[in-house]
Amino acid sequence: MTKVYIILACYVLFPILIIEGFKRWTVVQKIGTVVLAYAVGIIASLCGVFEFATPEATASFSKLQSTIMSVAVPLAIPLMLFNCDFKLWTKSLPKTAWALTTGIVAVIIASISGYFIFRNNVPEIAKVTGMMAGIYTGGTMNFNALGAALNVDRSVMAIVLAFQMVITTPYIFFLLGGGYKIFRKILPYKDITHKGRVDEDQVETADVENYRGMFEKKNFIGMMKGLGLSVIFLAVGAGLALLITGTLNELVVILTITTLSIIASFFKKVRELPKTFELGMFFILIFSVIVASMFDINSVNGGSLYIGGFVLWIIGISVGLHLLLCRIAKVSGDLFCVCQVGLLCSPPFVPPIAGAMKNKKVLISGIVVGLVGYAIGTYLGALLAWVLG
Repeated sequence: MTKVYIILACYVLFPILIIEGFKRWTVVQKIGTVVLAYAVGIIASLCGVFEFATPEATASFSKLQSTIMSVAVPLAIPLMLFNCDFKLWTKSLPKTAWALTTGIVAVIIASISGYFIFRNNVPEIAKVTGMMAGIYTGGTMNFNALGAALNVDRSVMAIVLAFQMVITTPYIFFLLGGGYKIFRKILPYKDITHKGRVDEDQVETADVENYRGMFEKKNFIGMMKGLGLSVIFLAVGAGLALLITGTLNELVVILTITTLSIIASFFKKVRELPKTFELGMFFILIFSVIVASMFDINSVNGGSLYIGGFVLWIIGISVGLHLLLCRIAKVSGDLFCVCQVGLLCSPPFVPPIAGAMKNKKVLISGIVVGLVGYAIGTYLGALLAWVLG
């Protein structure tokens, strides 16, 4: 039990140390707080820090990790949305709708083409295709639902999840580490209503991740007000989820807190609460460390490489096709990135990308795209598996 307490303390301590490093050292600012959080989690996992003596202890700790993540993200989303100018976001709605639709179409095309290429080498290929299509139109939150709905073999599910993490994690690292600058070059268009081309250095950025002065009295009181409001929104979301579904349904919870946060952002007093974005990033760093610490390299083996190839095909083709379609409609590079992450990885991964790009404007778009993808992903995956099967 002592080990559990130490690990939990580290989940809080590591983000604090990363933030302090960000305030003091330029190298940390260049690498990015979220990249460091993921790196810390993966290194700790590879070193066996999270290994326990019995399967029961491991399972119990996994549930604890899931509980922390399910609280950290709903608290972070309102805090990061309070400072957003929603009126400005509505002007980009047509481009967001285009990015959402073409992203889903790209995943469907990539999944179906992958089915015909790998159908002789991947077990339960129709079910796996449906599961992958569902995952990449709403993130891993759809994974368990689709696995149960399609009755996929547990061993196949474990391999698919392992490769999904092995392939998706480097892509996230690529974006967080500055890969978004490449997409800004390929999609050199301004956000919102501006026309024309724009260099990467000209992208308008907000004052994000400015952690200095967080604990000064005037800022700290404002942050606590924001945190209190986030807790209230989380409680309302949880209550509605229990009332509507009888369970703490993640879709209902996130949809509720996002809606309430957007409404709250229209009020000047809420929008001007100091350092709420940075406090939200602190919760995102906790989430990032935990997600990275769940990485299990032992799940990957040579006999399952065809499944890995299948997963890689779907990600590669869907990203490439989505990029092409977004260029046709002149979608900005930043909007493309958050929509991609919202679909491929789920809404909780959007804030870290927006934070890395220092662009709050696209935060709402990415979360909305992820929520819509999450809502339809299970249905889409089940339908595709039924058609191919």
